[in-house]
Amino acid sequence: MPEIEFKPESAPVTMRTLRRMARDGRPFACLTAYDATMARWLERAGVHLLLVGDTAAEVVLGFDSTIHMPLDLAIALTAAVKRGAPNTLVMADMPFMSYQADETEAIRNAGRFMTEGMADVVKLEADASLAPLVARMTRAGIPICGHVGSKPQQAGLSGGYASSGKTADVAARIIDDARELEKAGCVLLLVEATPPEVTDLILEATTVPLIGIGAGSACHGQILVVQDLLGLTDWQPGFAPPVVHLGEQVLGAAREWVQRVSERKATEHRYEMRPGEVEKLGRSVSA
Repeated sequence: MPEIEFKPESAPVTMRTLRRMARDGRPFACLTAYDATMARWLERAGVHLLLVGDTAAEVVLGFDSTIHMPLDLAIALTAAVKRGAPNTLVMADMPFMSYQADETEAIRNAGRFMTEGMADVVKLEADASLAPLVARMTRAGIPICGHVGSKPQQAGLSGGYASSGKTADVAARIIDDARELEKAGCVLLLVEATPPEVTDLILEATTVPLIGIGAGSACHGQILVVQDLLGLTDWQPGFAPPVVHLGEQVLGAAREWVQRVSERKATEHRYEMRPGEVEKLGRSVSA
């Protein structure tokens, strides 16, 4: 196995970093993360932004939809990722119904991601109708990423996950959403599962860094669910082909462990009692 070379520690990635990279035409890399261990390795690899996504409801908790992500757990996982990757920009994902019902509650929840969760940016799935909420959050000092295009938290309205922006009317609404969210104060935008022509027009209509997932290659940054990237999921979207197949390696390692245990060969390591203590123990037990 080749020796792993750790990337030397660099300056922390901030919003200034991403704006500078976007301005200079240097794409930045983003991935999801849900625990400190994975976050530490991704930071060592040079990933610029880690999203603690509500996809944890699926890949961590085993639900079939992102809407089941508990708010308190999302905050705890965000803090774990930041502790694992302190020099990486960490973005929290506001779960379903943590911001839709009441603006005051939404601002308070977003603030918890900043304080308890140590997030650098907070993301919410939004359209132009949520621009006033984004403006209030921004005035409160909370950096917001507006998520447009396909919105997984609204998958129930269409009966499942689907791409968006395939017609001119829908595409125009997505572009308007992005424009209005930036006007309201969003420091980042994320567009999901849209044709590249829609992405191009969003880039023309806005000035903040744009992250894409299944939205073409023109975005300033690209993001994937890390389990998809590593080949740990049984199915992944067409825009997320795995670069390795760790699932197969995990399967092989677990099978090897089962075999070792069955043969009482789990480990060759053993702890030794101090000289003379075995005899003392024997006398103590037999007394």
